[in-house]
Amino acid sequence: MRLSRKASKRRGAARIVLAALLAACCSLLQEACANDLPPAVAQALQEAGIPARAVGIVVEAVDGGPPLLRHNPRQAMNPASAMKLVTTYAGLELLGPAYTWRTEAFSEAVPANGRLAGNLYLRGSGDPRLDLEQFWLLLRQIRTRGVSEIGGDLVLDRGAFALPPHDPGEFDNEPLRPYNAGPDALLINLKSVHLTLLAEVTGVRVIAETPSDGLRIDNRLRLAQGACGDWREQVKAAVDGQTIAISGSFAVACGEKSLDLAPWTADVQVEGLFRTLWRELGGSLGGHVRAGRAPADGRLLAAHDSPPLSEIVRDINKYSNNVMARQLFLTLDNERPATTEGARRRVARWLQAKALNIPELVLENGSGLSRSERISADGLAQILRAAWHSPVMPELVASLPIAGVDGTLRKRFGEGPLSGRAHLKTGYLDGARAVAGFLLDRKGKRWIVVCLINDPQARLGKPAIDALLLWLVQR
Repeated sequence: MRLSRKASKRRGAARIVLAALLAACCSLLQEACANDLPPAVAQALQEAGIPARAVGIVVEAVDGGPPLLRHNPRQAMNPASAMKLVTTYAGLELLGPAYTWRTEAFSEAVPANGRLAGNLYLRGSGDPRLDLEQFWLLLRQIRTRGVSEIGGDLVLDRGAFALPPHDPGEFDNEPLRPYNAGPDALLINLKSVHLTLLAEVTGVRVIAETPSDGLRIDNRLRLAQGACGDWREQVKAAVDGQTIAISGSFAVACGEKSLDLAPWTADVQVEGLFRTLWRELGGSLGGHVRAGRAPADGRLLAAHDSPPLSEIVRDINKYSNNVMARQLFLTLDNERPATTEGARRRVARWLQAKALNIPELVLENGSGLSRSERISADGLAQILRAAWHSPVMPELVASLPIAGVDGTLRKRFGEGPLSGRAHLKTGYLDGARAVAGFLLDRKGKRWIVVCLINDPQARLGKPAIDALLLWLVQR
């Protein structure tokens, strides 16, 4: 049956009124949600255009008692690099602060008169910090044990990890950025090349600090005037074989800057590094560099142990190193070859054993460099609370950046009231900003503080986070 014109108008008017009521209710709910926030925080969020519903906050004393502030505490959110707190704390408890990774060199034949007739095998176990210097020391061990000529191939054994192919450009279409490098059981020098850019009177000089056989630098940089600013966005890099082309502009005011790139696949990167260092040590390689497996009955020629995990977690958290976090995450798997799924299962069992209830937790790679990882402010607060009462608490807290002092917080908070009073892990992705850790207020009381922001305007959320921390330290 058709409605009369009057009835139709009445229904239309009712819909308008209902929509207005719903909008008013939503506005009231939003206002009520914002009213539980400190005024300075609410104001900063409003100025940034970030709704209060897009924020999760938990503030509570480390020694227990009623929480000081809980705002959207159970809402699952992307924590960005604050997820490294879960990975590093799990690593310290499950592996132990003294845990080390070992990289080994094997042969099938006995070296004779300085010559190794067969292949040289390098087998990794996932060392997150096998850098240039440590790799050189390992090669020097091989050299001092009587090997100068390798007649066969250099075989790279990455069998400790079982991983799908990695696309370094998948996350943000920046495949040369070192933070996009994938995990690797034989990760050497973070799979990166370190360049130095120098502004000189005649132009910009590019120095390749990392040796690599056949590396060529095609320097197309223009010297510019004005402030240095966000210089990294003005410098472009492209790779063609062994040639790295650097273009764009570099301001005189920049002086000297470091540029790190991950330009090649793992085999190519290791080959260039090995050939140069081995030649500098007086050695020669007759064959090729290729992937493979070390023989089960191979002869151990040399081995290198990583620094202990207690030092590794400092690099991971202080400088928010993604690939190192992913190396640690995979190492959590009990089985070999390790898989991300195996690591997830072990973390889940660990949380269950500790009676930590975080049902919203989603772990993809343990580093926070992910669009799918999720945890709530309450979940991170549970992690920090358990960590504070854990035997590994000193190692975890010492690994966190100190406000205004070091790591990712070195240039933040300066000489203000927060300087030196907070150990905090930060996180930032497009659409997500976070901070989580421990803060000592001016009365000597220590707090757990977690703040997560997920919103298209999250990049503008820093003043709100700072306002929360200042409110807490000065209360």
